[in-house]
Amino acid sequence: MHHKEMCNISCAQNSYMNFVATESRLIELNFKNSLAAKPAYNIDGYTMNQLCFRCKGRGYCNRGFCAIKQKIQVQKTFNEGAKKEFFGENYNVFVGKFGYPDINVGLLNIAEPKKDETIDNPLLWSKDEYDINKIINLRSNLINSNFKTQIKGFNDKFMDLVQEVSLTDRPVDTEITLEKKPQFKLTFNQDTTPFGPSIKLEKARTTENVHIPTKVDKVVNDEMTAVEGLTELHKKGFDGYYLTKIFSVGNLGLDANKKLVPTRWSITAVDDTLGKDIIKEIKDYQVVSEYKIYFGGYLGNNYLIMLLPEVWSYELFEMQTSSPSTMHDFENYYGRKVYADETAGGYYAARFSILQQLKSLRRQATILALRLVTDDYWAPLGVWVVREAVKKAMSNRPLEFATKEDMINYTINFAKQKFNYDLTPMIKNSELLRQIKTQKKINEYS
Repeated sequence: MHHKEMCNISCAQNSYMNFVATESRLIELNFKNSLAAKPAYNIDGYTMNQLCFRCKGRGYCNRGFCAIKQKIQVQKTFNEGAKKEFFGENYNVFVGKFGYPDINVGLLNIAEPKKDETIDNPLLWSKDEYDINKIINLRSNLINSNFKTQIKGFNDKFMDLVQEVSLTDRPVDTEITLEKKPQFKLTFNQDTTPFGPSIKLEKARTTENVHIPTKVDKVVNDEMTAVEGLTELHKKGFDGYYLTKIFSVGNLGLDANKKLVPTRWSITAVDDTLGKDIIKEIKDYQVVSEYKIYFGGYLGNNYLIMLLPEVWSYELFEMQTSSPSTMHDFENYYGRKVYADETAGGYYAARFSILQQLKSLRRQATILALRLVTDDYWAPLGVWVVREAVKKAMSNRPLEFATKEDMINYTINFAKQKFNYDLTPMIKNSELLRQIKTQKKINEYS
């Protein structure tokens, strides 16, 4: 395999468990500190507190959402309409990780012929401020119709269909026959969007012509590496969500090197690849002229992002506002040599959205980013939330400061007032700020 492909893909593969553990710790801290820190239980993906079992949907917690009532309602509706054979729409594909290199590959379909742009559209969810409950309701009807294959199993009878529907830029009419009638189950992963039950696939076919963008078809059939294909298509306007889909099922890369890549690893590999490409570009730009703070977020994921007028480097702290525990990763001007073990996929997703804004400004900067997760983020929806939360923050008008000290003092006071959270320990432990203070700048050597 080409060196660049190996760097990005194996980096994500070898560190997947760290990624899940990191995101799980944030969610776990959220629930452990809510509702007076009673013991928590997990039922079909919903983390529920001991109070839930005493309450049974009577509203003791004063929350707007009740996992028990929601599960019962959605489960009843789904099970009443479930069929072993159905004609519906394919919206995405899912490549599993467990058993690697022998893995499950699935078509994510709804069991009705309805083309609905809201079902698999994080960009729209973010733009229209969908809440967690609405997103879960949309995703609960997606059936993962899957089959077992190897990562090089392109001769499998279903693989041509999976690769074809992954390349389309719109839902596809499909006929599906499952091993058995599906029963409601909602699957949550820390890095991917939730979906409904997973059932073995027996038969599948498309019932309409599949539309594949001409630019995509050309790149897929050219002899170029996966890294080259990803960067080329991104420059042509295709977003990371679409690129993750086509990358995961082995559409990109040199023919000898093509293989299936689990969706969880693909997400991070795409964010990392596209981010590195932008980093190379912005290093030719001038540094920002002022100290700036951007603030914003989505679904309880809040970001304070500080820009310092120095050459490119990046540091991320993540914390749950009801816990003193923090996670942290850092890269200097020359980048990282190992995977970001603590903040994991969120590190690369946040970095990518920040870099997109720097590219649009035609500037580089040193970045100190702080992620403050509140109890509003009560269910894991995937790393796309990070990407969109940071994008929202970076699209807001920044505050400007005359000095680094003024900016840091404002940040500490802001977090204390808004979240009742003391950022002082993170600021003191910042590798980035320590290097700025103690090391010579790169331009002093030029």
